Amino acid sequence: MKTQETADRLVELCRQGKNLQAYEELFHSTAEAIEPSGVPGEHTQGIENLKAKTKKFFDDVKEMHSSEISDPIVADNFFTCAMKMDITSKSMGRNKMDEICVYETNNDGKIVKEQFFFKMGG
Repeated sequence: MKTQETADRLVELCRQGKNLQAYEELFHSTAEAIEPSGVPGEHTQGIENLKAKTKKFFDDVKEMHSSEISDPIVADNFFTCAMKMDITSKSMGRNKMDEICVYETNNDGKIVKEQFFFKMGG
């Protein structure tokens, strides 16, 4: 799988609300995730830990008001997309998230790293 195919599939799955399936299908077993400083789970390593972190996030969502993801922009073995979510969570109330997501793939097209840049609120 090429990086463009991986990027397109990730966007497709996210738009369908199948984020956990994306981890199963597109991520390498040793993939890592980096969140902004101070965010719980700031650095997470390994596919099972990534899935657990994502499941915990979605389990905390009381209501998803809106969610969108841009088409990906690909350069070599990297791609990026913008994600926006307006959610009410059980733990923090209503928040709007506007983030840039950067992904790195290996030669097989598997995602080995994801990094998120965002500021909550607004």
